[in-house]
Amino acid sequence: MLEVDALASPWTVRLMAWGTIAVLVAFHRFRHLAAYLVIVPGATLLLSAVTQEIGRMRPVGVTVLGPWQGYAQPSRPVATLTLALTGVLYTLVPAGRWRNRGRWVAAVVIGVFCAARLYLAVDHPTDQVTALILGWPLAVVGFWLAVPHDVFPVSYRGGRQAHLDIGGRRGEAIVTALDHQLGLAVTGVEPFGLEASAGSTPLRIHVREPDGAKSALFGKLYALSHLRSDRWYKLARTVIYGRLEDEKPFSTVRRLAEYEDHLLRLMRDAGLPTPYPHGFAEITPEREYLVVMEFFDGGQEMRRAHVDDRVIDDALRVVRRMWDAGVAHRDLKPSNILVRDGKVLLIDVAFAAVRPTPWRQAVDLANMMLTLALASTPEHVYERALTVFAADDVAEAFAACRSITIPSQLRSLMRADGRHLTGRFRQLAPARRPVPIQLWDIRRAAATAALVAALAAAVILSGIYLKVAGLL
Repeated sequence: MLEVDALASPWTVRLMAWGTIAVLVAFHRFRHLAAYLVIVPGATLLLSAVTQEIGRMRPVGVTVLGPWQGYAQPSRPVATLTLALTGVLYTLVPAGRWRNRGRWVAAVVIGVFCAARLYLAVDHPTDQVTALILGWPLAVVGFWLAVPHDVFPVSYRGGRQAHLDIGGRRGEAIVTALDHQLGLAVTGVEPFGLEASAGSTPLRIHVREPDGAKSALFGKLYALSHLRSDRWYKLARTVIYGRLEDEKPFSTVRRLAEYEDHLLRLMRDAGLPTPYPHGFAEITPEREYLVVMEFFDGGQEMRRAHVDDRVIDDALRVVRRMWDAGVAHRDLKPSNILVRDGKVLLIDVAFAAVRPTPWRQAVDLANMMLTLALASTPEHVYERALTVFAADDVAEAFAACRSITIPSQLRSLMRADGRHLTGRFRQLAPARRPVPIQLWDIRRAAATAALVAALAAAVILSGIYLKVAGLL
């Protein structure tokens, strides 16, 4: 029984806690890490405060067979072990069958531990009941609110956290919403193109036309997790770019879906080769929305398609039309540029901007030329670009181009290609001084200062919490 009682020793709890933290960091599950660092130590602090108010001292004359200190009620070792096991279950164990089994294992461990402490006479049954009431439900509710499974699932299958599970109740809700709100006879929904998407859950939607023919549509499922990602993304761009990227985060998921649907219609009306919009459906009010658009059947990504002069010229004319229409795509990369029958098609206009700065339009041109150069040569792409743009336009594009302005996928492909494409384009174009992007204003300075202060406060508070919880 003394060996069983050692389950809640400070070293055992520290090993469980730091092991949990290490796994969360290794798998980049920082939302769960933040929840763990707040909920478990915070519950420990609350337990200490409750103990000071209602704690019962040990009766005089009772002989104990094991180590004991502090108050008798509530039992701090029982509460500590309960919080540690709950933290492991709700941050490391996937929901469903494995978590249900984990609950039974945790219940058995806690039950054996409580029985040992009763045998050693260091706890009374009411001490343990009070500790369990304060420990388990408090932590479970905290994790439900901070990292709900539907928004932040625990998974070890790889992939991106942005991709939501479309099976079960969510899958049924998607089919029902598309039927009732958009009048689509859906026969199947499946993930599509997950490897190239980080800001939504892309789907291929199989539908049956009124005449019985089968066709496919493309959908992008947005949820609260994507809204939070968008806010962090735009905060990071404000810190990195300053006033060159005058953006504000969306207030709700509905606004995020409305914006992309609006941009699809605007760019389509401007004659740009973007998917035809079919509207958006509400899956869960203010939490999940699905934007539906045309599916470019037969389209190939630029990096996998045959790129000849006709494709290069068409791609450059698309950028020219965006300049004339006063819009910028802002995410031109091989996965967002499709080729079908020698024609260039643009997808994923969620980051597009209306009336962008000339700097942003110049960056669009640079990214398109870099994408084309991966399938050709910088010299040939530059020669074809001069038939659509002036040499000064190309010079300005690459004067504004920096590593941080190039989408991550395009940057990775350029690194794998081995050629210094950006430098070669600068040699070909007229000489132009680099356009500075590190410009400071009050908004950028305030955002940077607030971010640094928040990170410093989080580190300090985490240290205090861990020390109070006995993890340091």
